[in-house]
Amino acid sequence: MTQPDFLSSAKRTIQLEAEAVTDLLIHLDQHFENACRIMMQCTGRVIVTGMGKSGHIGKKIAATLASTGTPSFFVHPGEASHGDLGMITPNDVVIALSNSGETAEVVTIIPLLKRMNTPLISITANATSTLSLSADANLHIGVEREACPLGLAPTSSTTTQLVLGDALAIALLEARGFSAEDFAFSHPGGSLGRRLLLKVSDIMHADRDVPIVSSGTLLKDALIEVTRKRLGMTTIVDSSDRLLGIFTDGDLRRALDHNVDLQTTIIDDVMTPQGTTVTSEMLAAECLQIMESKKINALIVTDQSNRPIGALNMHDLLRAGVL
Repeated sequence: MTQPDFLSSAKRTIQLEAEAVTDLLIHLDQHFENACRIMMQCTGRVIVTGMGKSGHIGKKIAATLASTGTPSFFVHPGEASHGDLGMITPNDVVIALSNSGETAEVVTIIPLLKRMNTPLISITANATSTLSLSADANLHIGVEREACPLGLAPTSSTTTQLVLGDALAIALLEARGFSAEDFAFSHPGGSLGRRLLLKVSDIMHADRDVPIVSSGTLLKDALIEVTRKRLGMTTIVDSSDRLLGIFTDGDLRRALDHNVDLQTTIIDDVMTPQGTTVTSEMLAAECLQIMESKKINALIVTDQSNRPIGALNMHDLLRAGVL
């Protein structure tokens, strides 16, 4: 028995599947555009169905569509014949996957879809199959050879099905002008959702937690406010509570380097005038960009009258998962 050559086998498989994917470019035609238009006009859901390995690919395609602005879910074709067909309505669109185009469980539901007048899109390797000829748009994958040396295990065919599903999802995403913020709304639990959906108002320190001292306050008293509020800074306001400046740990180090008397110096003499401000409606991700570009660790949140209403620092962004 010869020693198996795992690397050669892997390279051959990848090469065959890569060629099958590249060949998709040849098969893309008006049917793809028709499929996109049918899905764009859909007022219901895009229902994906398929048996076996095609079914597994169908589940992924449905998930990709749903997360990129096309409401979609997977229905098992076998279960559809035993009650789950009730999940499909005339307002929906069905995408059916079958390499042969003759999968019994899929073919069985075709007449019922026709009776409901539900549009049908097929993804097959046989353009003259029952499924292909019954479809309103047939997407031909054209795979003549599986990567499996026995020609039995779905390999190249399922890879091309997946790539074609991604092509549909991205074509629709671009046509709809689907944005990163739209994507975040369907991924609120992920890091992308946190970065794109959190606003400053969601994480800022507000009300009594905002460090504030008045103009003319002695430096030693301002340091007490910095320590009490634990944000490494304090704001300085005038008699109308409008922002005059900010005093941070960095300002304190610079003051000590100049041998400033903590007991007699007023905060106005050592503060940074104005400071960098943001609004409560800004996205937290924007604050991160500001902090990184300006190399600062804290920001002041002001209202339309330039009055400080909140504050946040890099630790707040870290805790919120924005970093």
